[in-house]
Amino acid sequence: MTDWGSHLSTMRAQAPLVLNITNFVAMNVMANVLLAAGASPAMAHAEEEIAEITALSGALTINFGTADAAWMRGIFKAVETARDNAIPWVFDPVAVAVSRLRRDTAARLLDMGPAVVRGNASEILALAGRGVGGKGVDATDGVAEAEAAARALAAQTGAVVAVTGPVDFVTDGTRGWHVSNGHPLMPLVTALGCSLTGIVGAFVSGADDRAAATTAALAYYGLAGERAGDGARGPGSFQVAFLDALAAVTPDDLAAGARVAAA
Repeated sequence: MTDWGSHLSTMRAQAPLVLNITNFVAMNVMANVLLAAGASPAMAHAEEEIAEITALSGALTINFGTADAAWMRGIFKAVETARDNAIPWVFDPVAVAVSRLRRDTAARLLDMGPAVVRGNASEILALAGRGVGGKGVDATDGVAEAEAAARALAAQTGAVVAVTGPVDFVTDGTRGWHVSNGHPLMPLVTALGCSLTGIVGAFVSGADDRAAATTAALAYYGLAGERAGDGARGPGSFQVAFLDALAAVTPDDLAAGARVAAA
């Protein structure tokens, strides 16, 4: 039986610096989420400095939710630096189908060797050329509908692919897992999905098995959501309780509470 808690223990022992090129909406929430989990966040995107900061990082995450042309140049420079320095990077293809800029950028990034691609079902289907991409940032497809596309995308790119939703699906193209942890209030708090990408980056930094580390990251995040939801009165109190739960969940808690099944 896999000890999912060991991945949390390893991450906290390393306390990796995770560089996040993310959208304006997510920056503050994502930084607080990473700090609560035990990682060290950095938020930067300027083309002039991004290579230097990337080279210092244990992981890089890319989210082009509010990116413009200058940010895109910074994204590619960061990814090139990560690739040259064997730094794992996680791609979050937010609303990938809504514009040609996003579609073209995503296609280029997929060719540059992401360690993990994490998105909702509609985003993963769009990346795999099997769907129209949902409604803006919201999925209009179920996770189960995207599982075959996720396996194909993982086989094509060599990346771990995580499809997130009520029950998450993670695959490296051969193996697969369902993660059932989570709480209904999580989608009602802005930027918690984006912040999950940072947690995945923290877990895969230095991991030997990136698929298992990604699965553990999703289970950890969902378990914290379950604990926060127990006493929350609504989305506002849930957000505060969620940060506390991220800090409070122990490796033993995760080992006992991860609801993960092979798929």
